[in-house]
Amino acid sequence: MRLYLSSFRVGDHPDRLRKLLGAGPGRIAVIANAMDATQEERRRAGVAREVGALAELGFDPQELDLRGFFGRPVGEVEAVLDTFLAVWVRGGNAFMLRYAMARSGADGVLSSRLREDTIVYAGYSAGPCVLAPSLQGLELCDFPQKVTQTWGADPVWEGLGILDHAFVPHVDSPGHPETEDCGRVAERYRADGTPHRTLRDGQVLVIDGERQGII
Repeated sequence: MRLYLSSFRVGDHPDRLRKLLGAGPGRIAVIANAMDATQEERRRAGVAREVGALAELGFDPQELDLRGFFGRPVGEVEAVLDTFLAVWVRGGNAFMLRYAMARSGADGVLSSRLREDTIVYAGYSAGPCVLAPSLQGLELCDFPQKVTQTWGADPVWEGLGILDHAFVPHVDSPGHPETEDCGRVAERYRADGTPHRTLRDGQVLVIDGERQGII
């Protein structure tokens, strides 16, 4: 299993992301559904920023909008994901992202491919957050009600369970607008005894098979 999980954007170690891909960066799917509750113009600008940043690192980034697979057979999103060796899952609202993964079937496909080690999962903020066993606690920094307001459906609270702990970004990160809220999430987890890891902006949790650590 290969994961590059950043607190904010690409973080301070893009070389480690390229290293996880082996022979070369290649094509990478940009998943930006954490921004689905924002205005479309702002969402497009957010996607363009990710595409530009990844292109500068030598990748061939292409957006994969999971909304196009809502209500479709899971084989369709699976077929598209099979054409990529990596995904870049950007930040935003973790509950919106988790809902899009569930409704499109991408959650099951990504989970299977990660366990088979046939894809690299990279991203930041909400992207890593949904890999936890549960999204409980993230309501202190995100808004689960956005799912109901946008899609008329209940939010999904179960994470993908790829990580055995919660992921808390932006902690002790002066200048980031969510650092105080994320600090409260970490405090909740400490009080509840919930296993978790906190990252400052710039830091990255890298998992490469049996080797893992925050850099």
